[in-house]
Amino acid sequence: MQTPHNVPVVRAKLPPVKRNARASVEVLWRFLRLGLTAFGGPIAHLGYFRSEFVDRARWLDDATFAEIVALCSALPGPTSSQTAVVIGTRRAGLLGGGAAWLGFTTPSAVLLGAFGIALRSGGIPLTGGAPLVPGAFGGLGAAAGGVVAQAVVVLARSLTRTTATRAIALVAFFIALAVNRWSPQFAWLPLLVGAALGVVAVRTEIGVAPAALNLHIPRLAGIVSPVVLIALLVALPVFAPAGSALALFALFFRAGSLVFGGGHVVLPLLQSLITRDQVSAATFLAGYGAAQAVPGPLFTFASFLGAVNATPVHGTGGAFVATVAIFLPSFLLLGSLLPLWNTLRAAPRASAALAGVNAAVVGLLAAVLVTPIGATLAATPWKLAVALAAFVALLAFRIPPWLVVLGCATAGAALTATLSRVYSP
Repeated sequence: MQTPHNVPVVRAKLPPVKRNARASVEVLWRFLRLGLTAFGGPIAHLGYFRSEFVDRARWLDDATFAEIVALCSALPGPTSSQTAVVIGTRRAGLLGGGAAWLGFTTPSAVLLGAFGIALRSGGIPLTGGAPLVPGAFGGLGAAAGGVVAQAVVVLARSLTRTTATRAIALVAFFIALAVNRWSPQFAWLPLLVGAALGVVAVRTEIGVAPAALNLHIPRLAGIVSPVVLIALLVALPVFAPAGSALALFALFFRAGSLVFGGGHVVLPLLQSLITRDQVSAATFLAGYGAAQAVPGPLFTFASFLGAVNATPVHGTGGAFVATVAIFLPSFLLLGSLLPLWNTLRAAPRASAALAGVNAAVVGLLAAVLVTPIGATLAATPWKLAVALAAFVALLAFRIPPWLVVLGCATAGAALTATLSRVYSP
């Protein structure tokens, strides 16, 4: 019998995991659709993932989803892309993990690579643009706010059912607010604190082990992946000739390996391209603005830089090299950790630690909802209104996220046009 301090073991009935070519095609299609519609940055992407794979496809329950998010948030590299790879791997094996990354990454990589090629050739000026475009992009940002708000509410309902887990979520919320403001590279700290508090404060039924993530990764991958990761980090800077494709690969591989906190934190490393006179500051900022405006992972900013840089390796080839290099560490990191994960999580008090981590995920998402998402939207009243409408549409009326995104973009363009007429001299 459970006491009020116990964490209920709630597991939704999920469809069986499939590992065949047909399942991989389904993974590719679902993540390709998300790669075309998931605007708003990594935290917003997690909201879209939850809507797609917990609510609609029912591949995961909230506890499993939060565990995957926590695991990927604690690693260097792009959290949303790593989450996609784990979800795809869980559904369709290693082929499914590759399909998830390909589907989610390709749209923004192609768009930003093409933008870089056009910009380098002089086909696109750095100023100007249709007046409705900023409004549509503003609406997309508002939609992301609504998606994240829905995810916070739903995850809080399922993962903070006790006084202890609610307290952990609150502590993680305040830590995450401070981290977001002062030290984004420590984005994993709220999760670490959540795990520690879970071990101390959360009681679970004796003998109840956390359900396995059901990830079947060859043990050989756990041996080879860390060796390759370390070897490349050490050898590439030493042996890569200046100005070569290997040197470009080394720069982006290092960026993808050593950065905690997502796409925004990777900027200082990528800005070394400017100091080497390979990309002008104006071009760098133009590409970064474009990366904010397209769906999919922000790390595909590397596709733009690979295409536009002034070294002999540029254009389509440069975009390809930079994109593969910045994402490859994520695969090697996951390959190093996932084979050991079920063993680690089966340790004594693992279920209590996971309950604390899951509660911390709620606090982490809530903090990002407040700032930067909420603070950004509040600066423009119509964007805040559109975000609230998106939240109600998703939570109360269960309108599909892609339709909400489309509606918000349309509303943003229409409102911008209307306001420009009203306030124009």
